[in-house]
Amino acid sequence: MIKNRSLIGFKKRKKLNLNTIARRTQELRAVYDEIHKKIIGMEHFINAIILNMLCDGHMLIEGVPGLAKTKTIHTFADIMGMEFKRIQFTPDMLPADIVGVEIYDNEKKHFEAKIGPIMANIILADEINRATPKVQSALLESMQERQVTIGGKTFKLPEPFFVLATQNPLEQEGTYHLPEAQIDRFLFKIIVSYPTVHDEKKILDEMEHDESIQVKKVLSHEEFLHIKKDISQVTISDQVKSYITRLVDATRNCEQLSYGASPRGSIGLMTASKALAFCEGRDYVTHDDVQRVSLPVLRHRVVMTYEAKMEGLEVDEILTTLFEMISLS
Repeated sequence: MIKNRSLIGFKKRKKLNLNTIARRTQELRAVYDEIHKKIIGMEHFINAIILNMLCDGHMLIEGVPGLAKTKTIHTFADIMGMEFKRIQFTPDMLPADIVGVEIYDNEKKHFEAKIGPIMANIILADEINRATPKVQSALLESMQERQVTIGGKTFKLPEPFFVLATQNPLEQEGTYHLPEAQIDRFLFKIIVSYPTVHDEKKILDEMEHDESIQVKKVLSHEEFLHIKKDISQVTISDQVKSYITRLVDATRNCEQLSYGASPRGSIGLMTASKALAFCEGRDYVTHDDVQRVSLPVLRHRVVMTYEAKMEGLEVDEILTTLFEMISLS
């Protein structure tokens, strides 16, 4: 990616107090430090989860089994005092297994709604591509509307509400590909890779006393909502907005891509860039912020051509090359 940190055309308009930013970033640092008591390495994944939550988004996670994805997400829930539920998706699952169902009460002589596991702050949708399209649609509808309807009654999902869905890239037999229109509703797509040799050695060293390591809640719901409110005040210049639109537009005019990103991609870039700038201790967005979040925000919103796939190209490779051709101004 381009390394230029230029502030071309930026007109600084202070809205946030720098002391406030420093205090908030210290609170976020406490979350980061606390999770590393149990999780070794995974910096890229952990940073992505924090940004995703600050943006009030949902995240698609791709990685082979055994990389501590579930453990990392569950630990996040404990540290932030949020309710966590894991749903293992299977081909025989029904929408009611997620959102809930009406059950007849013999004593009261009427139907009562029994809400499913969707009613939690953090939902881990494990191997979402193993469920049928009907089940996937039920989950994605809940993600978009942030509510469920059972027997004509509507129930609001808790605030905050996040879905982190995993996909296994190895086993494709018996899976159902997520439609592009639905996958677009995820803010990020994160690739979780193997740990380094050094980190894996540390994992082995920690295994003997892993159960004795306890994490504590370091960020309340109220503090979390205050941070999100502060991030909304981070400023972004017209020049940086123009840069975002040119990046997204480039994906729509690339010979190696059948389909480019939608305007939801532009919105995602701006939102994620603001959150990243805030985490870096700034009240303004730079071009570099946009570049650093461009791949996780856009890699799942584009579709490669058949020819590009046959050439053995990867989406990240195409986007990186494409974005390097876009000028900052």
